[in-house]
Amino acid sequence: MKSTIFNIIGRGLIGMIALSVFSKPALSQNQHKSDFKKTVITRDFLSEGVAVADLNKDGQMDIVAGYFWFEAPHWTRHEISPSRAFKPREEYSNSFLNLGMDVNLDGWDDVVIIDYPGTPAYWFENPKTESSNWQKHIIADSVGISIESPAFVDIDGDGRLDILCGDYATRQIIWLQAPTQPGETEWKRFALSEENVPGTDRFSHGLGYGDINGDKINDVVIAEGWFEGKADQKSADWIFHPVLISEPASHMQVLDVNGDMKNDVVSASAHSMGVWWQEQLNDSTFKTHLITNLTSQTHATIMADLNGDGDLEMISGKRYLAHNGNDAGDDDTPYLFYIEFTPMIGPFFREHIIDNDSGAGLNIAIEDMNKDGKPDIIIANKNGVFLFENQIK
Repeated sequence: MKSTIFNIIGRGLIGMIALSVFSKPALSQNQHKSDFKKTVITRDFLSEGVAVADLNKDGQMDIVAGYFWFEAPHWTRHEISPSRAFKPREEYSNSFLNLGMDVNLDGWDDVVIIDYPGTPAYWFENPKTESSNWQKHIIADSVGISIESPAFVDIDGDGRLDILCGDYATRQIIWLQAPTQPGETEWKRFALSEENVPGTDRFSHGLGYGDINGDKINDVVIAEGWFEGKADQKSADWIFHPVLISEPASHMQVLDVNGDMKNDVVSASAHSMGVWWQEQLNDSTFKTHLITNLTSQTHATIMADLNGDGDLEMISGKRYLAHNGNDAGDDDTPYLFYIEFTPMIGPFFREHIIDNDSGAGLNIAIEDMNKDGKPDIIIANKNGVFLFENQIK
């Protein structure tokens, strides 16, 4: 079985390389120099996750990188819990993904930290007027151990982000519901289906959330297929549709790339080269097309309307020194870039380079930091912590 899957993926990669001749060339860094104002928050390696939140309720968004937060507007560093800077070529951090949200609904933003896969995930309760007493609460014993890039998405439609991830102990895809009542501190666990489903091996890669079959209900996508969403998201009887959608990926975005009224999948390779889109021919057949082979190890993607045209672009970047410099290309140019989609206009995408000395980590934050009506980009990885203010005209 492993040999068969390898052969299928291998043929897909050859096809993607052949299709690359039809893609438009990447725009140079100089052509996009003025589109984003770059601020280096720190060059310390603190986290590969990042978040934004107004932690001191002064009306300005602060930046969170692991166990540290940087107070706007001068980015003064504060500590949430004792931690340190890490050595990029020797070790991983203790923070892989971050989220800022008011977890317990007390009116103050808190901080969610997902650590190395297989270790517990926590949220830290905002001490309000105190500066150093962030109470630590466990979310789950392990989050993302069977999917290395958990997703922050609103599964139940209550306007609050939940955590979509894998549970290696039961081999299930699960989601963790954020507290729904003031004063609650626990996250509730819901499984999509029975135990022992695909995509739940240790350190599996590839996870997305969107409507695959056009029934207006969001589905969960993994590299090996998709789980058909239910109106009752807590039903635990989501049907799995096996189909090889992608090679191991990072976050998988669901959108109609070519304008044929069927949603496709856009994936980025977590540890190999390339970003591609999987054209949905029907809900059991996907055809792979290369978008770019600009860089490898694009371990995080996120969607945002960067140019104000009403359509979403996909932001990604190289996870610089992903495996501490031990992989081929691990320390290549740390590009940050976005893909603009052009449905009905082939090849249906344009590539834009934002920066060549930052990259991205394991999740990317989007927020209008300077209140000019445009979404800005915040990243953290082994190269540091960065803010890119959007100046696209």
